[in-house]
Amino acid sequence: QVQLVESGGGLVQAGGSLRLSCIASRRMFSSNNMGWYRQAQGNQRELVALITERGITKYGDSVKGRFIVSRDSDAKNTIYLQMNSLKVEDTGVYYCNMGLGVTMGKNWGQGIQVTVSS
Repeated sequence: QVQLVESGGGLVQAGGSLRLSCIASRRMFSSNNMGWYRQAQGNQRELVALITERGITKYGDSVKGRFIVSRDSDAKNTIYLQMNSLKVEDTGVYYCNMGLGVTMGKNWGQGIQVTVSS
């Protein structure tokens, strides 16, 4: 079981920026990805962005061009999500996940709230 711990959420005005971090209890293997998913109230959990151990990225359509996912190049157990030009609809609980290939896995963080005000 992998433990994942998110940090960096909070309240920001529309148009602003936030940076999230996620630290895993072990490094990614070559088959792994780490990613961010979010869940707004009443909605299903959706992909925000993920990055593989080799640095391949995948983004949800609603965040392309605004958000950037990255990982530390050494330990490969930490990922970041730079969120720019935030919109009210980006509000939700953001969860860190470790999966296989480019799909979500069963290892989740506790979630962190991001609130974007108008």
